[in-house]
Amino acid sequence: MLDEPSLGLSPLMTGELFKALARIKAQGTAILIVEQNARRCLKLADRAYLIANGHIVGQGDAAILAADPAVAAAYLGGAAPTPTEPPRLEHTAMNHVNLMIASRDLGAADGRTFDRADPITGDIATRAAAATVGDAVAAADAAQAAFPAWSNTGPNERRAKLNAAADLMLQRADNFAALMMTETGSTKGWAMFNVTLAAGMLREAAAMTTQITGDIIPSDKPNNLAMAMRQPAGVCLGIAPWNAPVILGVRAIAMPLACGNTVVLKASETCPGTHALIGQVLRDAGFAPGVVNVVTNAPADAAKVVEALIAHRAVKRINFTGSTHVGRIIAETAARYLKPVLLELGGKAPLVILDDADLDEAVKAAAFGSFMNQGQICMSTERIVVDAKVADAFVEKFAAKAQSLPVGDPRSGNVVLGAMVSDTAAEKVRALINDATAKGATLAAGGATKGTIMPATILDHVTPAMRAYGEESFGPMVTVVRVNGDEEAIRVANDTEYGLSAAVFSRDIARALGVAKRIESGICHINAPTVHDEAQMPFGGMKASGYGRFGGRAAIDAFTELRWITVQMGPRPYPF
Repeated sequence: MLDEPSLGLSPLMTGELFKALARIKAQGTAILIVEQNARRCLKLADRAYLIANGHIVGQGDAAILAADPAVAAAYLGGAAPTPTEPPRLEHTAMNHVNLMIASRDLGAADGRTFDRADPITGDIATRAAAATVGDAVAAADAAQAAFPAWSNTGPNERRAKLNAAADLMLQRADNFAALMMTETGSTKGWAMFNVTLAAGMLREAAAMTTQITGDIIPSDKPNNLAMAMRQPAGVCLGIAPWNAPVILGVRAIAMPLACGNTVVLKASETCPGTHALIGQVLRDAGFAPGVVNVVTNAPADAAKVVEALIAHRAVKRINFTGSTHVGRIIAETAARYLKPVLLELGGKAPLVILDDADLDEAVKAAAFGSFMNQGQICMSTERIVVDAKVADAFVEKFAAKAQSLPVGDPRSGNVVLGAMVSDTAAEKVRALINDATAKGATLAAGGATKGTIMPATILDHVTPAMRAYGEESFGPMVTVVRVNGDEEAIRVANDTEYGLSAAVFSRDIARALGVAKRIESGICHINAPTVHDEAQMPFGGMKASGYGRFGGRAAIDAFTELRWITVQMGPRPYPF
């Protein structure tokens, strides 16, 4: 490890210094250099980090960085790309992503990469390694090799590393935000919330390392000590989505790590840079090689890469967050290999407004639940089920709130609604709106789009004949269904294949609780929005929204093996 080794040296001596370092590297010795001579370092290094004002502003394969015009202009004395287009270092140099296997940054075995486009500009946001099946197997092999040591690491050491990772994550919040904004079109506020909650999840996982307990069970056998013991399961595969990438990427691996498992994070093809940065944070927090591994893959290779990971003999647990369609495929694949899988899938969350509800509070919750992150949250409020007695008053207030929410490119200023993740996502929402309005629904707010950017949109008078009644929109659109009385409200709330989150608004808590208990969802909030997540809560759904629970003690059940172990403490009688 060298800090500014060329400082004060003549050019001739500097040349000799780097020749010596090249010889040392050729012998297989790892070298870490902090050095201002970027040109020479990039020639020597395999991977590089560019630091300005105490912040990492670029990172990736050293050869790729050296060839980047923006890097050349900023650090190597090269010409700027064009006089009219200033270097965009944080958009270009930052987003070269490799696989992370056994703490090493590696390209794909066959050298292939894939590009993720900025959903607003269409520019390349990230160029990432496109893992082969062999790369996926290598990641699982690395996790398997690291498992014996990590599974025997004490709870306080595991806690310390998870807490260190939480600290680093907060320190790199701006890096996460920049990646999320370019890869997914999110607002900076949503990105910062992601980082804050994800850091909280790491801390909650750290707190749980000493809560992995067992039981002494009375036995009818004389002199027999019977115990139920929890042990780490093995290698855990986490498959995370793009919509809350830091939260859900961390959730996929934090509790498995706390329980003594090693992990492979299969990054989303939509935000490979964001998910890769999670791996880098954990590596920099001191997790040993192989404990945390990150695999990125091209969209066309997803099925074979995922199956290779599920099929690997060392992989003992799988968790997946994403669409119900893909979740079914993951479940079927895991079933073929007889491996348990935790699934958190799609939703069509109802917000039920009874006739005695506080409408002002309901409007606040509806706006937050429907339009946060452009409605691209599994818990997003997709349906307002409102009693007809108060429907007109509610819709008037709700429409005014929706129309007040600023929308636009999240990099242009303080907006509440940014971009949807792709043109395809925007087209789907437009199709749902067009179908509903053609069949009699009315637009109470929004509706117009500009590319992937759409204002807060409310469809009123929606009926079961319309696609928007049953299909998950996953966009900044919410439907209003008018009902007569509590019984019809419950029936409509349950008239969906999904069952993740729900909410009920009423001034009568006993009445609201009675309704909440009859709604078929894994989560239900009274007088609060459908969008609500905390690290310590048992989070998961019913029906087509999946099964199993993330969070707190529920996650311990998911990511440990419960074993029955006995000790014969004295003579035992036998029948022969």
